[in-house]
Amino acid sequence: MQTSFSLAQLADPDVRESEKILRTCVHCGFCTATCPTYLLLGDELDSPRGRIYLIKDMLEGGKPANEQVVKHVDRCLSCLSCMSTCPSGVNYMHLVDHARAHIEETYDRPIADKVIRSAIAGILPYRNRFRLALVGAAMARPFAGPMGKVPGFKRISAMLKLAPRFPHGRTASEGPGTFPTSAEKRGRVALLSGCVQPVLDPGINEATIRLLNRVGVEVVIAKGETCCGSLAHHMGKSEQSHATAKRTIDAWIAEMDGEGLDAIIITASGCGTTIKDYGFMFREDAAYAEKAARVSAIAKDITEYLESLKLAPVVAPKALTVAYHSACSMQHGQQIKTTPKTLLAKAGFTVRDVPEGHICCGSAGTYNMLQPELSQQLKARKLGNISKVSPDVVATGNIGCITQLSGGVPVVHTIELLDWAYGGPKPAGLNA
Repeated sequence: MQTSFSLAQLADPDVRESEKILRTCVHCGFCTATCPTYLLLGDELDSPRGRIYLIKDMLEGGKPANEQVVKHVDRCLSCLSCMSTCPSGVNYMHLVDHARAHIEETYDRPIADKVIRSAIAGILPYRNRFRLALVGAAMARPFAGPMGKVPGFKRISAMLKLAPRFPHGRTASEGPGTFPTSAEKRGRVALLSGCVQPVLDPGINEATIRLLNRVGVEVVIAKGETCCGSLAHHMGKSEQSHATAKRTIDAWIAEMDGEGLDAIIITASGCGTTIKDYGFMFREDAAYAEKAARVSAIAKDITEYLESLKLAPVVAPKALTVAYHSACSMQHGQQIKTTPKTLLAKAGFTVRDVPEGHICCGSAGTYNMLQPELSQQLKARKLGNISKVSPDVVATGNIGCITQLSGGVPVVHTIELLDWAYGGPKPAGLNA
């Protein structure tokens, strides 16, 4: 793709990077075949190629974002399926992240949109605020159905339907703290406690700690660790996302420079994609470029780390058929495609792929709250494909997908099934 940015524009490192990405695109259109919104809407502007044209015109012209650009970029799930499909290696993730930051800086959203987006960014990344909000949501939940029929309240209705009936209280797995192994010590890792996940399902991190401790790995949840910044980052709120990310980077660097870490373990694949990109995010920050790169270098999804360990023999094979739902941030963002399935199969489960497994379930961070109608269409499509393999349980590696797909066949985190197979308790999601 030809570009005509001025030298003054290219002095901006974000513009310079986006220009390189734009020049990589060859207009082939392979991305349209795997883009969820293009499959649903059939609009070229709701495909990666169409959005690239809109973003190019906006950035190249030095224009503030307009209503058309915002409409189609907001509809993008950032599932990154296009990146797995693209033969030219177009880094759409960095391009759309830049576009979202530009939109946040230059576009004056309608007041209702501003309020909802600010509420999401101001509540979800903060555990105590999130818990308090969930208490209110539990009381308002009976009104979710009627509210969905009122113009302007569909997003609030979607939020209420997604909220659990009872929020979980604080557990030891939120940290900070050290969880020593009683076995021969084989390693030491930091675990991202996270923001949304421990509130919605603390059992995921608890299962991770139990399994790692049993195989000889000491787990630490670093003092000062907060949200990874992913949620705000993908809403274009760069200042907020970078501030929280820096606090978490500092917490992990203190552990790396202290007793040392073999890895930083992430159990939410959406967070993992962002943390592995810290080196890029902070490349121009003199104070954090090196630290961020060090963190990214040892960040691993829990399944990646487990693959490097010799796990104890399975306690007892579990005669369950598992449909493995690969979160977009896992298969497209981190390019981890077979490792979780291999671990589940070795643990004694019968693992089945979900048809159209590359298509997003509609969760996509905050997407199921901000774009509820499209999200629900993708959810129905995903559940229909899951039903085709007749599973006993669905396994996935992202809390957003678990929340999105719950309500039918049990949906649990991959690590909960692995913990169970190697001597841990039965996942609470299966008991339910």
